[in-house]
Amino acid sequence: MDDDDPVVEEIPVFLSKNLQDSLYLFQYPTKTELPNHDGSVVVNCCVKPFAQEVKVDFGLDIESTHFDRFKGEQFAVAADGKNTYGAAPPKGQERPTYKRGIMDKQAFVSSRSITDVSKYIVGIYTDREVHLSPLTSIVQLRPALSHFDKEDKRKKAEQKAQTEDADDDEVLQQVTVKFARGNAKTSSGKEQRAGTYDGFVQRIADEPWCEAYWHARGTPTAELERQKLFATSHQGNQALSLGPSDYLRRLLPYDEHVQPVDTAPTAGAAAAAQVLPVYNKAMLRTMPLLEQLRVLLRDARMLSFADVIEILTEHVDSHVSPEKVLALLPQVGILLHGNWVPRSEVVFPERMLSHANGVPAEQMIRARDYILFRFSRTTGLFRAQVMAATQLPPAETLDVLRTVARVNNAKRWELLLPPDKEFEQKHPELVQRQEYHWLASEQHYNEMDWARETKRVRKRSTRKSESQSSSMQPPPPALNPPAAAEA
Repeated sequence: MDDDDPVVEEIPVFLSKNLQDSLYLFQYPTKTELPNHDGSVVVNCCVKPFAQEVKVDFGLDIESTHFDRFKGEQFAVAADGKNTYGAAPPKGQERPTYKRGIMDKQAFVSSRSITDVSKYIVGIYTDREVHLSPLTSIVQLRPALSHFDKEDKRKKAEQKAQTEDADDDEVLQQVTVKFARGNAKTSSGKEQRAGTYDGFVQRIADEPWCEAYWHARGTPTAELERQKLFATSHQGNQALSLGPSDYLRRLLPYDEHVQPVDTAPTAGAAAAAQVLPVYNKAMLRTMPLLEQLRVLLRDARMLSFADVIEILTEHVDSHVSPEKVLALLPQVGILLHGNWVPRSEVVFPERMLSHANGVPAEQMIRARDYILFRFSRTTGLFRAQVMAATQLPPAETLDVLRTVARVNNAKRWELLLPPDKEFEQKHPELVQRQEYHWLASEQHYNEMDWARETKRVRKRSTRKSESQSSSMQPPPPALNPPAAAEA
């Protein structure tokens, strides 16, 4: 810090997210600072939630000496074609523009001036504190001269009706009508128009207006909403209390010497396969705890709870809570003999194909779930047994087994870690919950083994019947000598 430029005052800054999905900033480009709308009466308010449009009708003081009543009545008659004062609109028809037969309101319709408002916030400075709130949208309200549009539309309709009446006496002419063939082209044309600018504008126009309540400034409801602009939690920001080097490390956590992983697809069936990203310790510190556990289990394949806590405290967060870790682990892992293995959805993400034969992720997940269930009931498996039950190719079966087990000298697959009996004794409720999951899936996996055994028995019986039938048949006749065949 430069001694010539001392810190005069430090003002805490807080971020409020109470209105992050519903905070709009209204701008009035056609109005100056003096004639604002703070004291105006709003007679109607409508919104389009998806298009983020607003329409506000401000009431006009028709009793003012500056208001021309004759001109106001002319505008009302021109918009609706007749005097609508005291007349109820017919059922099913559009409501009159001005119910009192005089132009007693002025409509303002919004337009979005900025599409990306992520760089803009609203701030309040009070009690030597600054409270910031992110915006949902910034709209500009301009006068909508809809009464002129209605007048032009009504005049055009009257002229068209007069023209049609005049053409009734003319000679009839032959007209050729063409019909569209099939609905496929029509639907494809609509889909093409939906992706154009005209289709976008049409979707905005088709969205109906939703009536809303307008609470004037000073009302209890408006004051209650204004209080949401203040942050409820006044805890200091940890990043602002860090030193320069620590703050820079938080701001740029990635190591510049880390080489990026080449995710270019290879030829063959693995062209659509996705390469899982590689994370270092700096990247792990920027992730939430649930994502940290997901990455650790996927990369380590199998960990005890003590190993998970040791890795997190030494390399990620020294103040991590074991209770919080234990509460989040079941969301990304499965308890297997006291140790934690990643869920199959974590190992094989959606739309990922195997590297050898392009087997989809769904089949790989089913095969791995079967392996986990069998390891919960036995200490070892053979690859041939897994192949017969899951119907996976040999390469994919090997990949799935490697995610949780290793092969021993007897060519039998066993778990990567020995059972952790101490953890099971400390947390019997987790063991019981996992056992309920295995019991719910036991019938499905037993049916897979039953289908495998049935196919093997049928294959043996077929061979036996073929051997018995061949032994009972007489030997084939001797072939004729070559000379007789040539003769």
